[in-house]
Amino acid sequence: MTTQTLHDPVTIWTAAGVPARFVWRGRRYRITDRPTPLRTTCDAGLTHPLEPLIGWRFQGTDDAGDSSVYDVKRTAGGEWELVAVYV
Repeated sequence: MTTQTLHDPVTIWTAAGVPARFVWRGRRYRITDRPTPLRTTCDAGLTHPLEPLIGWRFQGTDDAGDSSVYDVKRTAGGEWELVAVYV
């Protein structure tokens, strides 16, 4: 698996507060797995995580059927940015 680290703006659409679709570099993607919340520390086993949500990790699939895993995080200004792609 190859990781590409970035800081690219991305537009996220949510359903019930969870990412459902996104656009990156003019390409549309559907989120095709269950997004995993990213937090500043591990919250495994906690029923009420203590750390705030800082982003999401999910699999995205474009219109051509190509899939990768993406990490997105909020910027200080509240916008979303793509910070890593796993191919």
